[in-house]
Amino acid sequence: MARRTGSLTVVAAAVCLALAGPVVSAGAAEPPAAVAAVAAENAARTANAARTAALRAVTDAGAAAAIAEVRDENGVWRAGTGVADLATGAPVRVDGRFRAGSITKTFTATTVLQLVGEGRLGLDDPVERHLPGLVPNGGRITVRQLLNHSSGLWDPTNEPGGLFPHTTDPVEIRNWLDQGGLTRSITPAQVVAASVAHAPNFPPGARFSYSNVNYTLLGMIIERATGRSYAQEITARILRPLGMTATYFPGTATDIRGPHAHGYWTLTEGPAPEDRSDRDVTVESVTWANSAGELISTLSDLNRFHRALLGGRLLSPELMRQMTTTIPAQSGNVPVTLSYGLGLARLELSCGPVYGHDGGMPGFSSQLWSKGDRQVAMSVTSRGDQAQAVQQLLAQGGFLEEAFCGKHQGGGEVRPKLG
Repeated sequence: MARRTGSLTVVAAAVCLALAGPVVSAGAAEPPAAVAAVAAENAARTANAARTAALRAVTDAGAAAAIAEVRDENGVWRAGTGVADLATGAPVRVDGRFRAGSITKTFTATTVLQLVGEGRLGLDDPVERHLPGLVPNGGRITVRQLLNHSSGLWDPTNEPGGLFPHTTDPVEIRNWLDQGGLTRSITPAQVVAASVAHAPNFPPGARFSYSNVNYTLLGMIIERATGRSYAQEITARILRPLGMTATYFPGTATDIRGPHAHGYWTLTEGPAPEDRSDRDVTVESVTWANSAGELISTLSDLNRFHRALLGGRLLSPELMRQMTTTIPAQSGNVPVTLSYGLGLARLELSCGPVYGHDGGMPGFSSQLWSKGDRQVAMSVTSRGDQAQAVQQLLAQGGFLEEAFCGKHQGGGEVRPKLG
């Protein structure tokens, strides 16, 4: 049972298969102002239609709902497709909250880098300096290696034999859910203890390997350096200054406050389509995800954060250079179209690189990426078997291609109810 709060390499593979928008030839002469205005309006309408179709492809692939927001110099575009609740059929709301998963890592990394800028931490500080005795070989693992997932530490939240059942047996999963497995609290200390009880994957700094425990440790380092929890520091340094009033850390609470889509977990019990059931997993504990994936947010809040971060409002130019210096994020035979910096990934699209992160929690999948002055946020409540999950990820990659690389780019805000 995969529980990764962020499927970056899968999204990278999906983008490899997505198609860019059609190319439009330039006219031979400069049109009059009125004609230019009509052309711009038509281009905007075409762009909105293309984005809407790309978003609808996610629910056409079986997802319960998908919402997205694109912000750039032309304005704001928002759309939603599908239903927020399979039981009631209520349409999804584009202003609803969702579990942002590993997008949390970018917030945690930004806070760590702010502390570096204040001289309270060093990127090449050993973990042992800040968390003495907690991590074997902590004298050789640096803060930078935690940030870019090159520490080699084993991930107990994703690997077989870790904190969660790793099975496709629907009976075993159902029993685990019925016994409250998804709602029990798991502390950061328990996550770290489960990790260090297992041998590391490789020596520190040898290569990239995505592990949530890296960011669990960074949350602990924030607390040791400031005397306050990572949630308090991120709230004070980022959420409040940016006016992100819809974003919060749930802590031990298992619900999502305010309007939100429901998340589902599909149990496959036979070969036929009717041999499946969608379990509502909206109520869940994300204590295990802590500073690696706890955040609950909205499309608008996430785009506001990204505009401030990539626009230089939260970190100095030197710290942004450090954040965007990446290493290859190779995973098995997945093509290397993605590399990873300090809590920020670089994804290669057909029109060039974008920077951001994705996130995944049971029932929820999210995307947050930027290129120039354009920010794109997306949330999907996926469902279905493994084949459908792959198709939904491919469709998410296709939406990113359209949002960033579609040639008919235009502005305007639309909020269609498509589902």
